[in-house]
Amino acid sequence: MELYDAIHRRRDVRAQFTGDPVPEETLRRVLAAAHAAPSVGYSQPWDFILVRDADTRRRFHQHVQAERDTFAATLDGPAAERFARIKIDGVLESTLSIVVTYDAARGGPAVLGRHAIADAGLYSVCLAIQNLWLAATAEGLGVGWVSFYREPFLAELLGVPDGIRPVAWLCVGPVTHLEAVPDLARHGWRHARPLAEAVHHDRWPG
Repeated sequence: MELYDAIHRRRDVRAQFTGDPVPEETLRRVLAAAHAAPSVGYSQPWDFILVRDADTRRRFHQHVQAERDTFAATLDGPAAERFARIKIDGVLESTLSIVVTYDAARGGPAVLGRHAIADAGLYSVCLAIQNLWLAATAEGLGVGWVSFYREPFLAELLGVPDGIRPVAWLCVGPVTHLEAVPDLARHGWRHARPLAEAVHHDRWPG
């Protein structure tokens, strides 16, 4: 798959996982692509926790559902109706989840390029996640980023040491298909912002 095809075909998958396993060689390529991401000071501050244990995924799913209910309680009217139609995770349907973490101490104490922008290391982890997502798309896999969780809960669930942040729980696996239109647009939650509105020249408009 061409790079531009993968970028535009990529979807946040929630409902299309088949439950089939990810072939080990395919997983190795996807993780190698993630690990090849650029990072501030060449710190490579990420780690990848491969979660296959059914009980761990079940406990996480219960937590996610509780957080979904908490968010739903803040909505009313049309927003509540739209949210009720949106599936928010594929934790149980996919047989593999990848939790990507951030270690701010990696490469320290002086991380080249991070002295003025403290979050540069976190940005690096997001680049690794994007590499993983595009590689998985090119391999015909789906990826779903679950964000309805509390970091302390996930850290305790997976035994993540203090000082290391779990940045993303990614459901990964074969899918029946990738939707042509992103879920949140299909369900009317939000629609795409035109590129022209996001491009400015020389300074902020106004």
